Amino acid sequence: MAFGRLERTPGAQPMSEINMTPLIDVMLVLLVIFIITAPLIASSLKLDLPRADGAAAGAAPSILAVAIDAEGRLFLDDKPADAAALKERARQAARRDPGTEVQLRADRRVPYGRVAELIGWMQAAGLGRIGFITDAAAGP
Repeated sequence: MAFGRLERTPGAQPMSEINMTPLIDVMLVLLVIFIITAPLIASSLKLDLPRADGAAAGAAPSILAVAIDAEGRLFLDDKPADAAALKERARQAARRDPGTEVQLRADRRVPYGRVAELIGWMQAAGLGRIGFITDAAAGP
């Protein structure tokens, strides 16, 4: 038996640098995904709605005529009205006849939110038939 020094091989040394290849691969894949999806996200919905002649208004048994001008003021049968009076009149009309039609005339500059709010009031009162009154389309 020899008592000597045993040679030991040094163990694996920790790696002191980052392997960049997987990182670059992931970044290139993310870049391709971004290039493909960016135009889809950035595009906004642009509508060019067609003009069409609407059918003539039918004779409804009872009508509630409501209008909103460009400043957002409410009119009931072409007379100025506040929101509370309009809601009460809608409730009364719904009690008399649930088939009462609301004929809504809104200026084109009225924000959509204001029109949606008015429609919500009418539906809460129990009136589900809402007609939008517009100008006739221009000729061919």
